[in-house]
Amino acid sequence: MNADLIQPMAVPEGQMARPDYQGACVSNIVPALLEHRMLGEGWIPDRVLDADQVVLLVIDGLGWNQLAVRQHLAPVLAASEGQAITTVAPTTTAAALTSITTGAPPGDHGLVGYRIRTAGETLNALRWTTETGDARERIIPSELQALAPFGSRNPVVITKGEFARSGFTMAHLAGGQFRGYSTISTFVHEISTVAAQGERFIYAYYDGLDRVGHERGHDAAFDAEYAFVDRLVGEIRHALADDVALVVTADHGQVHTGDNVVPIDAGVMRHVRGISGEARFVWLHAKPGSEALLPDAAGIAHGDDAWVLSVEDVVSQGLLGGRVSADARARLGDVALIAKSTVALVDPAAPDSILIGRHGSLTADELYVPLLCPAL
Repeated sequence: MNADLIQPMAVPEGQMARPDYQGACVSNIVPALLEHRMLGEGWIPDRVLDADQVVLLVIDGLGWNQLAVRQHLAPVLAASEGQAITTVAPTTTAAALTSITTGAPPGDHGLVGYRIRTAGETLNALRWTTETGDARERIIPSELQALAPFGSRNPVVITKGEFARSGFTMAHLAGGQFRGYSTISTFVHEISTVAAQGERFIYAYYDGLDRVGHERGHDAAFDAEYAFVDRLVGEIRHALADDVALVVTADHGQVHTGDNVVPIDAGVMRHVRGISGEARFVWLHAKPGSEALLPDAAGIAHGDDAWVLSVEDVVSQGLLGGRVSADARARLGDVALIAKSTVALVDPAAPDSILIGRHGSLTADELYVPLLCPAL
């Protein structure tokens, strides 16, 4: 692939971008690399599928469309072999990283968003906290997400050391040989050291790009982080032996919402007992007796800014995968607000958020991510 060939992905105006769960999707990367080569044919480069050793580098927030407009800042990624693929719905870290590691859509693994209604509480899946604090002993990670990551292959997992005992780590990385890093130099060192020891498959995760986008939006700092990420990828590639394949992908893209934050309408909230999901893929949980009233109220109030779908529509359209388990279904709300534009739809009772860049919806900017194999 040449830099001037990276083109943004688009969908017809007014339509959602949809996950390709049967093909080029993040949920199929690990199964293709570890179990069934044919799942990756046509979209994962042959030299990756044929390699004896693979490093899968997941860069949080590395959206294809954001890369396309910044390819002049990312010569290593721009010169890589590969293509755009889709992530999962919702386009959020908890759902997507779990789909990458388990090889299953959110409807199967059950981590269906950033905030999840379960056991009468709302779980923040990344912090593993609820309204009453640390939930690791009340909401057992291995019970909420019971699929075995990496097909029980026990690979080396390299991520921030501070994540070692988090509930989310226990939910989506259980069974891996955890190697924590503290600085970027130790991140590169851990990857290259483990590869030199002959590990067949290594999973590595970097979260800096998404963090900068959330805090700063898509400004000059975001551009600077893009350039840094490209240098990081180049350094990792240089540190690996030629016969070790490096694959770069992401959990989602991101949009700059800025101050385009809209509280959910008061008339809608009269029918709502709770809110889960995230500001660009909101689940409204209806009060008893309001199930029939909520969809119309939400459509009237927010239909210009969001696709308003009943839970039945979300499930029947396969947005969460071809199958939604009973446990996953119980965690969903009654109506989904899936943002069309760069709006963030927020609980009017929630504290003001400092987030400037966001994700979660099914726009092309959020759904398409890279699957790239950097050149030697």
